This record gives sequence, C-alpha cells and structure tokens, in this order.
Amino acid sequence: MIAYRLHHEPGNVELFTRARAGDFGDLRSFTSVFAQNLAEENSRGHNGYWCGPVPDMGTYPLNAVRNLFGAEPIAVHAVGTKTKDSGFNFNDTVAVTLLFPDERTAQFTVSYATASAENFSLVGTRATIEASPCFMFGPSVGIAYKEIIDEGEKQHAFEPVEQFGNETQYFSDCILNDREPEASGEEGLMDMRMLAAVETSLRTGETVSLPPASRSRHVDADQALKLKPAEQPAEDEMINIIPQGYTLCSSRT
Repeated sequence: MIAYRLHHEPGNVELFTRARAGDFGDLRSFTSVFAQNLAEENSRGHNGYWCGPVPDMGTYPLNAVRNLFGAEPIAVHAVGTKTKDSGFNFNDTVAVTLLFPDERTAQFTVSYATASAENFSLVGTRATIEASPCFMFGPSVGIAYKEIIDEGEKQHAFEPVEQFGNETQYFSDCILNDREPEASGEEGLMDMRMLAAVETSLRTGETVSLPPASRSRHVDADQALKLKPAEQPAEDEMINIIPQGYTLCSSRT
C-alpha cells in the first residue's frame, strides 16, 4: 500500500466520491497552490529535482485532481523559476498544467520560496468548489470546502482526525482480512509517471504527451476514518530531533 493519508481523511474522501458521482456536474477545471518557505539549510534544498517542491508538495494537488476527475492526464507542461540569490539547486517555484481526456484541464503551483499557501478550486457545470485547508494535517487542522451553486453557498467543515493513524488502521485491516488496499502500487505508479513527465518538461521546455492510462480502483466512501488526533509529544520527550532549518552536515563549503 502507498501511504496516501488523504485517502482516509473524511473531507477529501467526500470530495472524491461526490465529484465522481456527478454532484458538481461535468468537471471542467482544477487549480491549486501549495507552498511553503523552506529554509535553504534544509537537506532537501541541495539534492536536485526529486527532493524539490514538485515531488514533495506537487504530489498532493496531482493526486487530488486525479481522484476528483477519476481520470489520468494525457499531457503535461511545466515552467519553473528560481528565486534570485537562492541557494537551492532546482527550480524553487514550479507551475504545472495538465490536460485530461474530455478537454479537462488542471493547473497547480508549488513552491519552497513563498509564504505558506494551501488551496484548490474545482469547477464543474453545477458547482464550484473552493477547498482550504485541503492537504495538511495536525491536531487542529480540519479539512474544509465551500460549495458554490446558483442558489447560494454551503460550507462543509470536518473535524481534525489522526490522518496517519487512519491510514495505518486501514492498512492493518487489509492485512488482517486479506484485502487488497485501494492505494496500491498502481496508484503510486500513476503519480510517479506524472512527476517524471514534469521533470522532463522542465528540462526540455516542451509539452510531454503520455499514453492513455486508467486505474482499476478509486477511493470509496467507506475508506474515510475518524480516529481522534493523537497527543503530540513535546520536543524534550523525543530523541534526535533535527529542526527544519538545519542539516546533519554542511552541504556547501
């Protein structure tokens, strides 16, 4: 099983299943921003594309739109920038455009060099969805989204859950009951082929076309679990903590 914690978070599961059920109409577009201001000293800042913002943060909007559309992209184009005087050895901000079958489009931007941002918008022929927070976790983080239709707006808010506990419980149940987990290696492969295509597009400046693909399974409503957030230990109760802005050894001389 691939550890996709949001496949067991009630808000995301509701969005995935409602979108595929047609509650929002014919889905046409998706846009998202997921960003943070990462300290340059962090070890992820000096190990190339695969430690950069696209594989780290881009997987979240990518996986979200694949599950909302219930389909796989057929083309991708990416544009990257690097902040002036940045010590990162990759594009610290990347904008990605995806083309899906049936003329649907998706765009997301990820960054290691901005203030924190976390949101997505989904536009269908019946409703527009604005979700935030939508990707993060924590004892006080409850996923929420707004549903906008001609008649008005409706807020949907969910209590914080123990997202890592949820996915662990689901996996354990699959083992105990000899069931194939939904987020199998196939789901991971679908994301990985897109991350590799983004890397190619950044390197060549070209749009990368991909052969049609499909998944045999999708997120089901009964995957949503509601374990209460675990109590977080204090730093003095843990060992070998390395702050976000530091590394074990210097990566530059």
